[in-house]
Amino acid sequence: MSETKVFNRYLVMVGAIVAQLCLGSIYAWTIFQTALLEQNGPYGWDNLLTQLPFSVGLASFALFMIFAGKWQDRVGPTKVATVGGILLGGGYILAGLVDIIASGNEMLGFLWLALTYGLIGGAGIGFAYVCPIAALVKWFPDLKGLITGIAVAGFGAGALIFTQVETALIPEEGTVGLAFFLLGILYLIAVVGSAQLLRNPPIGWTPEKYTKPDIQIRPTGKEETEPLEMIKTPEFWLLWGMFVLAASAGLMTIGNVKSFAIAQNTTIANDAVLAASIAGILSIFNAAGRIVWGAISDRIGRSITMILMFGTLGVSMIFFSIQTEVITLTIGAALIGFCFGGNFALFPSTTADYFGTKNLGSNYGLVFTSYGVAGILGPFLAGVMTYEEAFPLLGLLAFLALGLAIVTELLARRKIKA
Repeated sequence: MSETKVFNRYLVMVGAIVAQLCLGSIYAWTIFQTALLEQNGPYGWDNLLTQLPFSVGLASFALFMIFAGKWQDRVGPTKVATVGGILLGGGYILAGLVDIIASGNEMLGFLWLALTYGLIGGAGIGFAYVCPIAALVKWFPDLKGLITGIAVAGFGAGALIFTQVETALIPEEGTVGLAFFLLGILYLIAVVGSAQLLRNPPIGWTPEKYTKPDIQIRPTGKEETEPLEMIKTPEFWLLWGMFVLAASAGLMTIGNVKSFAIAQNTTIANDAVLAASIAGILSIFNAAGRIVWGAISDRIGRSITMILMFGTLGVSMIFFSIQTEVITLTIGAALIGFCFGGNFALFPSTTADYFGTKNLGSNYGLVFTSYGVAGILGPFLAGVMTYEEAFPLLGLLAFLALGLAIVTELLARRKIKA
C-alpha cells in the first residue's frame, strides 16, 4: 500500500509540526522568568521561585508522557493529542489569573503558576508530545533520525516564535497574566486542531522499496520489545543516563539565558529586544540542531553522533560561562541550543532502533522520564549556585554523557561481532 491510498503521510507531518510549535513554548519560560525576577517590576520574586514553575512543567511533561505513550500505543495519536491540547490551553488560561490570585504574595503566586502552568500545562505537553513522534517514525521508518528531527524542530522553533510573542504580550508595567490567558486560547485551538491530522499507518504498511533493518544490534534480539523487557537492558539505562546529563545542561541554559546575558553585559541589560533576541537565536539553533543531528545520525549512526554532540555541548557550556561580549554570548547560546536540540531527534530514533516502533510511545515515554529529572536538576542548580559555577559543572556532566555514549557504541559493536 502507498501512503496516498490510506492517508497522506505528509499531512501527518504538517499536523505534527503545528502541534510541536505550540508545545515548544515551554522553552520560552525565560521571558516570564525575567519578568517575575525583575526587582523594579510588579513581582520581584526570589530567583529560585522563578525557576520552579519551569521545573514543575518539565517534570510533569516527562511524567505524564509515560501514561500518554502507553495510551497512544493502544488508541492512536488523535485522541491523546487532543487531550494534551485541552490541558495545555487550560493550564495557561488558568495561569492568566496569577495577578488576581497572588495579589502581591510571591509564594501564593509561585504555587499558582506551579499548579497551572507547571502541572496542568506540563501534563498537556506530555500527552501531546509523544503522539507526533510515534506516528511519524511509523510513517517514515526509512528516515527515523531526519523525520524525528523535523517533527521536534517545531518544538524548538516554538520557543523562537513565542519568546517574541510573549515579549510583545507582556505590557510595559511587566504583568504576565494577560499573556498567559491569550496564549492559552491560542494553544487550545491550534493543538486540538492539529491533533486531528495525526494517525498511525495501517498495520503492515511500509513505504515502497523499504527494507527492514537487521535486528542484530537490538538489545533483546527481538524486532519489537515490551517496556518491561526494555528496562532490564543496559542500553536503556545508558540512554536514560545520557539524557539526564545532556538535557540538564541545555535546560538550565534555556531557562536562564536571558537573565545570564543581562547579568554579563550592560548593553544587553539596557536593551530588552537584544536580550530577547539572544534567547531567540538559541531557539533557532535548538530547532536546527534537531534536523541536522538527526540527519547526521541516519548516515553515521546514533552513538557516534551522540559522542560528537555531547563533546560540543560540554565545550560550549564552559565557553559560555566566561563570556561577557554580546557576540560571544550569542555564539555560546547558539552552540548550546544546537546541541540540546539534537537530543530530541537522537533519543526517540535510538529507542526505535533498539526496541522497535510498535511500543515506541510507551518505550520512549520511559526513556523520557530522564528529561523530567533533568528538568528539576538543571534549573535547581541555577537557583542554588552562581551562573559561573553552574555552567562549568553542567559542562562536565555533558562530558560524562559523552563517556556513556562511548560505552553504548562499544556494546553495539560487540553484539555485531558476536
